[in-house]
Amino acid sequence: PRDQTFTFMKHITVIFDGECEFCRQSITWIQNKLQVDALAFQTADLAPFNLTREQCAKQVYVISDGSTYTGADAIAFLLKHRGNRVQSGLITASGEIGRAGYRWIASHRNSWPVKLATKILTFLNR
Repeated sequence: PRDQTFTFMKHITVIFDGECEFCRQSITWIQNKLQVDALAFQTADLAPFNLTREQCAKQVYVISDGSTYTGADAIAFLLKHRGNRVQSGLITASGEIGRAGYRWIASHRNSWPVKLATKILTFLNR
């Protein structure tokens, strides 16, 4: 018989802020190497995910195989499955520091460091 290799692909849904340029560029960067369904919370039907617009306005959500990840944990999940295991591990291992970093970025989207990161992502996404 022929040797067949099957790769199981997880179904990954990302619910993010579609009005945030950094968020949009980050999703595009993720999608360059990982298949995800990316839904802007502003226009998505959130009922199937048991989420509200208020919840999604506060942090990113990743839903995969019945599990839900939020904030920094969602970012670590996406990085890991994209192939960026070191970065994912750093976020996970840093615990509260990684979560605080996520919250800082989310609340400082108009700061120069986040704008610079957005420009870098835009360049990488070309």
